[in-house]
Amino acid sequence: MNNIPLHLLKDKTGLGLGLHIKHFIKGEPSERDPAILGAHRDDHYIFFVLEDGVGSVVIDFNKVQLSGGMLYYILPTQVHHRILSEEVGGWYIAVDTSLISPQCRKVFEGQLFLQQPYTFNDTQLRQCQNLLSLLLEKYHEDDNDPFYATTIHALLKSFLNIAAGCYNGYSGTNLKVSRPAQLTSQFKSLLVAELRSNKSPADYAAMLNVSEAYLSEALKKVTGFPVSYWIQQEVTMEAKRLLYYSQLTVKEIAHTLGFTDHSYFSRLFRKVTGTSAIAFREQYRK
Repeated sequence: MNNIPLHLLKDKTGLGLGLHIKHFIKGEPSERDPAILGAHRDDHYIFFVLEDGVGSVVIDFNKVQLSGGMLYYILPTQVHHRILSEEVGGWYIAVDTSLISPQCRKVFEGQLFLQQPYTFNDTQLRQCQNLLSLLLEKYHEDDNDPFYATTIHALLKSFLNIAAGCYNGYSGTNLKVSRPAQLTSQFKSLLVAELRSNKSPADYAAMLNVSEAYLSEALKKVTGFPVSYWIQQEVTMEAKRLLYYSQLTVKEIAHTLGFTDHSYFSRLFRKVTGTSAIAFREQYRK
């Protein structure tokens, strides 16, 4: 279905936190593995807080210029190349989509054109640097602390809220919006609102006044994946939130998400995530 490599967050970190963070310094040698440097997609968000240097990143055939004092993010499934650390220094934060609130996702995913870099003021940059320094320090501490994951996720949430606040109402350079891009944005917004009551690709197409085939074709053109993929991903993301933040049983979560057969929900969760719902909850709450 997709011959562009898809990099999985679970392969980057074994901590089971849904997060990978690192600080890179301008001039440091970077990995030269073509599989890492070449064009690829990610199944997660990537954020950059750039401190110094000048660089660029190519996203879906568009070259975005970056420099110190900027904030930038890459959405799941956007085709891109890696920024070389020899050219720029700063912070790299990879985040599981399930850890990003619907309010923040609405900001990050709501633009109908390619997201543009946001230029910090001095106070915003200093605040992000201090927050990310603390997050990195806690990230490398002993994970046997019963409050370890909760603390990590609280710090991450603070960063995401700051980033969303920066981008809220910020448009950057307005680019021409294609019909597939517009339809993809409309579908994603509708999916978040309708997910618990509707999981039919045909119904989403009807609500958007297009055929199911055209909707799937538009989504594949923009994201590389069809309607069914995104419905499964959104179901799994919401399930992860409920497993982590609520005390509901797996059966109760299945019913909350609109599944009459909880065993089917469990099979779907394992198929998408590679682990059972119970194992996911135990890993994140250890």
